Amino acid sequence: MENSTCFVNLLASQGCVELDSSEPLCFNSQCSDESTAKERKKWTPKEDIILIGAWLNTSKDPIVGNEQKASKFWQRIVQYYNCSSQLVGTIPRELGQCKQRWARINDLVCKFSGCYEMALREQRSGQNDNDVMKAALDIFYNDHGSKFNLEHAWRELRHDVKWCSTYLEKESGREKRKAVASDAQGSFAEPEERPIGIKAAKAGSKKKKGGKEEELEKIEGLLALKKQISRQNVLESLLAKTEPLDDMELALKMKLMSEMM
Repeated sequence: MENSTCFVNLLASQGCVELDSSEPLCFNSQCSDESTAKERKKWTPKEDIILIGAWLNTSKDPIVGNEQKASKFWQRIVQYYNCSSQLVGTIPRELGQCKQRWARINDLVCKFSGCYEMALREQRSGQNDNDVMKAALDIFYNDHGSKFNLEHAWRELRHDVKWCSTYLEKESGREKRKAVASDAQGSFAEPEERPIGIKAAKAGSKKKKGGKEEELEKIEGLLALKKQISRQNVLESLLAKTEPLDDMELALKMKLMSEMM
């Protein structure tokens, strides 16, 4: 008798469910999973490119430029992204989602750009662009332990002046931080050291030389990228001219365009 009473009380505590209702039953765990799935909706390459376009266009806006605050800057990016005609019918993205995705794109594309520059420096005679790309992908995988799957984003950003300038600033800041860390370690070194042997001295000399060569290669890569950005600026100014170009300007435009291809 006591068990029957407990069973009745249990049924009563579950509430009333209308069996003829057209609404699907939704349990708490199911609803939670569905909302989580919406929040974690995977970004597609098309969405990535639209987000990149939103960031680039907002950065280049002559009215606000770089003076805009970070919060307003990202509000404009999200508005630009969600208003895209290519995303009609999709669930709008929130500011946090866009900001987080851009941070990931920017970080991975910056890392891959360094790998691509290294592959270019190691390019052998007879190798084409596809060979360089494959080598860059292999370098990225060996360095970071995962495949680079944002090639569409890299191709969208690699020649853009605004992004390249931020990439150069980021790389420059990274080199400065390394130098500061190295100086800090040197300042805490012990005043007296044991004399090292001849073999150890030779090994240290070779290692030091390799580090300098590697640093020089990085600087050369950054200078080459800076030169490329400068050329693109000149080309953009020539393309933006409304009046006819003279012979010298026309020749320069054709030369720059052929180099960019």
